[in-house]
Amino acid sequence: MSDDALRWLFSLEALGMKFGLENVTVLLDQLDNPHQHFASLHIAGTNGKGSVTAMAETALRRAGYRTARYTSPHLERIEERFVIQGAEVATPDLLDALSAVRSAVQALLTRGVLTAPPTFFECTTAAAFELFRRARVEIAVLEVGLGGRLDATNVVTPVAAAITTIDFDHQVQLGSTIQEIALEKAGIIKRGVPLVIGCLPSAAEVVVEDRAAELGAPLTRACSPAARPIGRPRLPGLHQLENAQVMTMLLRVLNGRGFSVPDEAIAYGIEHVEWPGRLELFLHQGAEVLLDAAHNPAGARALSTYLQDAGWITPTLIFAVMADKDIGGILAPLLPRIGTVICTTAPTARAAAADDLARCVREMAPGVDVRSIENPAEALAHACAASPRVVAAGSMFLIGPLRGILR
Repeated sequence: MSDDALRWLFSLEALGMKFGLENVTVLLDQLDNPHQHFASLHIAGTNGKGSVTAMAETALRRAGYRTARYTSPHLERIEERFVIQGAEVATPDLLDALSAVRSAVQALLTRGVLTAPPTFFECTTAAAFELFRRARVEIAVLEVGLGGRLDATNVVTPVAAAITTIDFDHQVQLGSTIQEIALEKAGIIKRGVPLVIGCLPSAAEVVVEDRAAELGAPLTRACSPAARPIGRPRLPGLHQLENAQVMTMLLRVLNGRGFSVPDEAIAYGIEHVEWPGRLELFLHQGAEVLLDAAHNPAGARALSTYLQDAGWITPTLIFAVMADKDIGGILAPLLPRIGTVICTTAPTARAAAADDLARCVREMAPGVDVRSIENPAEALAHACAASPRVVAAGSMFLIGPLRGILR
């Protein structure tokens, strides 16, 4: 089996983002609807949805179910997106599933059912469902890629769903107000399917409540004393306590939907989850290096709180971000905690240039020491040589390559 299918998949990235369920629905139908062969949980949210997905899958596996999880993006290898029974999918299995997806796409194009190829994410999602069907998965935990209503994962009718947080991110695609963003996230709500929500802004909570009521979806709030998580979160940061609350309530809801997940399994998921790149600490060249996936203002605020609570005084920040992000909104909560900023360019076409980021930092904080080092590996080496404590944040596309070096 060659890797032609993988090259084909990555060639689709040039098509960019395209939202809607029409193409993925047609593609899945051509594959005989693999997503209908297993139960699912569906997790949306501005932040925290990946952590909740990882914790829930770990707990369900502990409870004795044959599980899978689908997350995005990946840090270092695309195989990370597809986890079955706690292990990344084997590369030959992924290539085989992608070959099936590619054949289905070609058949649809030939018949004129599709006028253009599906996107990278649509095909990746179809491959995930095909992998899970072939592995005879009982229940899969699915992380929404972006938004919810028009995300390719929203073809499923889950056993239960969750919305972790709602804040500003991806405004071009999701809207410029909290209410508009909430409406997109609430698009995952299905008629009669229980929904768990985390600590949402009041304006967002009203939107979600109204949509749940309209569809007769029972609503459970995880942001309450009754939703205290069982066990001590393995993942650091106060925000992970809230994520653990969402997961706890979600799996308790699942107990009334044909599954049995004891409290011991829920606690195990919270205490033993593996979810890299989230306040993950390494030692490198004599320095402590903290990697965090903060890539929007809310994530940056959570990182800032953690740095304060952990007593990290004026560490060096390695910073890279996508050009379409709220760069100032991400930097604002971090700059008061930082001594030196090294701006770099994440290895993706969407990334903002290091020099442009450096200019933004100088405008926001004239007194902060700012440097521009285009290559992330060189930025890491320079930071570790100059500071005993280093933080890298701003984009998954930055921390992925750095994690490859640090590991």
